Amino acid sequence: MRTSKKFITQVFAFALAACLPLLAAAQLVELAKDAPDRYVVVKGDTLWDIAGKFLQKPWRWPEIWELNREQIRDPHWIYPGDIIYLDRSGANPRLRLGQPFGEGDLPTVKLQPLVRSAPIAAGAIETVRAADVAHYLNRPLIVDEKGMAENPRIVGTEEGRVYLSRGDRAYVRGIKDASVKSWHIYRQAKPLIDPDTRKTIAYEALFVGAATLVREGDPATLRIDGTNEEVGVGDRLMPAERNDVLNYVPHPPEKPVRARIISVYRGVTQVGRSNVVALNVGKEQGIEVGTVLSVLVLGNTVVDREDPKGAKIKLPDETGGQLLVFRVFDKISYGLVMQASRPISIGDVVVNP
Repeated sequence: MRTSKKFITQVFAFALAACLPLLAAAQLVELAKDAPDRYVVVKGDTLWDIAGKFLQKPWRWPEIWELNREQIRDPHWIYPGDIIYLDRSGANPRLRLGQPFGEGDLPTVKLQPLVRSAPIAAGAIETVRAADVAHYLNRPLIVDEKGMAENPRIVGTEEGRVYLSRGDRAYVRGIKDASVKSWHIYRQAKPLIDPDTRKTIAYEALFVGAATLVREGDPATLRIDGTNEEVGVGDRLMPAERNDVLNYVPHPPEKPVRARIISVYRGVTQVGRSNVVALNVGKEQGIEVGTVLSVLVLGNTVVDREDPKGAKIKLPDETGGQLLVFRVFDKISYGLVMQASRPISIGDVVVNP
């Protein structure tokens, strides 16, 4: 059976169309102004910060790395003392990892952006500083509309105290599994409102402290290990989750995204770099751990004073920074602000970078 030229042409066109976005992406990687030819990694660096020395858009570092096969499985094995080389010899710039003594350059292979995360190897350079996200990997918590009504609850305090602090004892009902020793304490969930639809899309429970089970029973006795907020009667408990800090391979979303910042942790109104925000998109909208989004600060509406009718003019939205998503729920995700050129607020828009 002969294959028609028309069919071959259609197949070629389809394949070309599928490749164009990748080709365009490769061509759009731009070097930072005064990008160095080499950089020696020091303690305290992050992959994002290092990439910012070479690239105008640091989140695109996975696209131009040349690492060996072991590093492709975990592309974060970069340590203080290693040397990052910028190779300008080809059509597109490349970053190579070398050693400080001798030849030492590692074998190189082409590395494509990966949608994955992995535990940090001891001493390795992180994508983001662990301290910036560790606190949020198991808190705050997204719960259903019932909140935490069925969770164990504090019913009494030592000596009738109104609020508990480190070292105090709390009496808790509802603990069914005495093998769980470490517990997190949460305040009742608050609704997260979508700014576009004005509907509740999730409920966020506020982490207020941690406690350890010291005596079984009903009520059981727990010792307060630490508090972030006032802890008292009525607060609910959940087993403490393991707090593994992950490394993230940054990448753009696969689909067009236009979402909103709906919450800023701990109730402040404006944030900047290294702060955490909640977004009204999650797994259902294709958001993943490692997704990078740009923040648009919404332009104000002003009155044209010289217009006879007093026309109201919407000023343009301006890019305010970038964030990296590090925790994802069905309809909600949490992002760490990586760059901020102006204050970022609830209601600001996030889009593809």
